[in-house]
Amino acid sequence: MRNERGGTSIPALAVLLLLGIVAAVGIFGNKTKHVTVDLTTLTASTTATTIATAPLDTQPFTGTSGLVVHPRAEAALFTAPDADAFGKVGPTQFGPTWLPVVEQTDGWVRVLLPSKPNRSTGWLQDEDLDRAFSSYLIRVHTSSRTIELFDKNKSLGTWKAGVGAKKTPTPPGRTFLLGSIIDHKRSASPIVLPLGAHSPTLDTFGGGPGTVAIHGWPNPHVFGAAISAGCVRVPKTALADLQKVPLGTLVLIDSK
Repeated sequence: MRNERGGTSIPALAVLLLLGIVAAVGIFGNKTKHVTVDLTTLTASTTATTIATAPLDTQPFTGTSGLVVHPRAEAALFTAPDADAFGKVGPTQFGPTWLPVVEQTDGWVRVLLPSKPNRSTGWLQDEDLDRAFSSYLIRVHTSSRTIELFDKNKSLGTWKAGVGAKKTPTPPGRTFLLGSIIDHKRSASPIVLPLGAHSPTLDTFGGGPGTVAIHGWPNPHVFGAAISAGCVRVPKTALADLQKVPLGTLVLIDSK
């Protein structure tokens, strides 16, 4: 703004100064104090561990904003902002670790975890996290035995899927795409997409932790059947599309 003589007006200058103060408060005023923790005393959240003190997800069938975070280094997990640390999470697991954010406040984000029990969550200090957004959503329906893929709320496909048998069910609730594995030694499905969820009835699958995954299957008769040990078996066409989905993407499993 300029006055009739070409100079900057006093009211306009005052407004600009005020805006500058507001901007400074927005940048620096909400910065939270970093909480330092001895990480060597904490259990790592992985598919092979159980952390009984982890707070559980209170909205297990709700969507998210799509925000996902990646710890650049090993980071402490807290029961709440500025509360006690109960575990830690590292930057890699089946590749880079990307976790969906289910809640956030100044300086903190609450994420879903890959460790047992199912629906485990934890709070992370957000200053050492990389952030990204996934516009994708995967839905698994155990009653209709189908899997759906969405991008920006637009359906990319619906397929019949094999889900957990009655004695070895696919666990309900929201979880996430934890990894993408290609192993040509696996004859049933060289492509495996581990989720951050676990069998509620089996401790191991083939000697490893009972991690639920999405994968293919050579026999098409399983698609549309409740037949697996908890994993979600899908056709090749579905797996090809699901393999393109970024890590950390939300997976909603329900009984529809």
